Amino acid sequence: METGARDVVIVGGGHNALVAAAYLARAGRSVTVLERRPQPGGAAISAEVFPGVDARLSRYSYLVSLLPERIRRDLRLDIRLARRRYSSYTPVPGTDRGLLVDTHDPAATDASFAAIGADADIRAFRDFGDDTARVAAAIWPTITGPLLTRAETRRAVGDDRIWHDVMEAPIGDTIARRFADDTVRGVVLTDALIGTFAPTIDETLAANRCFLYHVIGGGTGHWDVPVGGMGAVSGALARAAREAGAELITGAEVTSVTPDGEVGFQVGDDERKLVGHSVLSGVAPAELARLLGETPTRPEGAQVKVNLLLRRLPRLRDDAVDPRAAFAGTFHVNESFGALEDAHTRASAGAIPTPLPLETYCHSLTDPSILSPALQNAGAHTLTVFGLQTPDRLFDGADPDTLRETLQRAALSSLDSVLAEPLAELLWTDADGRPCIETATTRDLEEGLRMPGGNIFHGPLEWPFAEDDDELATSAERWGVATHHPRILMCGSGSRRGGAVSGLGGFHAAMALLEG
Repeated sequence: METGARDVVIVGGGHNALVAAAYLARAGRSVTVLERRPQPGGAAISAEVFPGVDARLSRYSYLVSLLPERIRRDLRLDIRLARRRYSSYTPVPGTDRGLLVDTHDPAATDASFAAIGADADIRAFRDFGDDTARVAAAIWPTITGPLLTRAETRRAVGDDRIWHDVMEAPIGDTIARRFADDTVRGVVLTDALIGTFAPTIDETLAANRCFLYHVIGGGTGHWDVPVGGMGAVSGALARAAREAGAELITGAEVTSVTPDGEVGFQVGDDERKLVGHSVLSGVAPAELARLLGETPTRPEGAQVKVNLLLRRLPRLRDDAVDPRAAFAGTFHVNESFGALEDAHTRASAGAIPTPLPLETYCHSLTDPSILSPALQNAGAHTLTVFGLQTPDRLFDGADPDTLRETLQRAALSSLDSVLAEPLAELLWTDADGRPCIETATTRDLEEGLRMPGGNIFHGPLEWPFAEDDDELATSAERWGVATHHPRILMCGSGSRRGGAVSGLGGFHAAMALLEG
């Protein structure tokens, strides 16, 4: 048994943990990061998924919006983010028309609204965008400071009508009131349902919290493609942590954590122990509870992700839209307001939604570097498909492999319903002659990444501010990273303002320790 002491021991080596390690090591603290997998980065990694195929896919996390410029600047990160021209394209099922939102050409966007019969929503779409922009401009600058209270945040937003529409009324109710067209309503609502299982009118406001994080990033709400894939982000963070002097141990299975800072772990057959003056948890709160020997509350994820490599982009039913434009942003599939509600109803009853609501992205259009020159020259493209309203409870009593295959078929069927040709016929084949398609379910995330319930946020999202009566006496409380144990702080997506690829959990934990 090897034993040692550190100023800080970090459990889990995801991107948030690497942010914390870099900041703390730069401040002179002795830091050790323990990561179970062979490489650091957690869900923010790239991988050559298909044997013999030189395509590096962002295997789990895939877009960046919430990573503050301050973190990139402070840690001197060589990270490039590419902005997508097109916001989204949404085929209207059963027709040869679709809604294309072109951020560079408002007139073309207006014409597209008119083409699907949604003229009445043109002004509403712009007005709602202005409202969310005001929220983003007010909240985003607060993200890298200690928590504001609800009252302080409301004053920063400065408009009671906007505050009510986004923070107090169910976001689906707001959308239904402000938009008339079912397709347009669905396009706006989807940001509230990414990884969140909720009805269109969600009285719990879980959908509101999800929506808020999706529209405040960078003060604009834009979601960008990391050049070189998500592995370029975690790779830059790992380099920053190591160069600052942090120790990163991979293949380290943490087996226990105690409230007094003792962390037991195993590397191969070697059992080791480190004692940290402080312990930072980059794992989900439920996983930390398990390591502490406590009874965890298991969260629930609600998504399925499918990675594909295609010989070329598929043809659309809408011949007025170039597939390179349609797939360059978010390609919404069967995500009208009514379809999203129907999907929630079906999944609540234990059935896979038919059709399955999907968000689809072609990263190789924005960043060809993730493909080898040979693949680029052959016209190949990646496709990332993210299915909504597929809660982890669907796996209860089911064979996970069989259900994964069923969900994969459901995703392809949903896509085929709005395309002009079957997607399966366009799949590239790997070195073994197998189609290049990989599906990850909530159970796959739980098993592979230790995300309980497959929840991509590590648990229910919280407002990015404190309630007016919250206790904010300690540094950890003020930064939103406190646990019930003073020596243990959250530093991952399970912190108050965590979730997505942001580095915020790690940044806030580091600031709390340095302040304290």
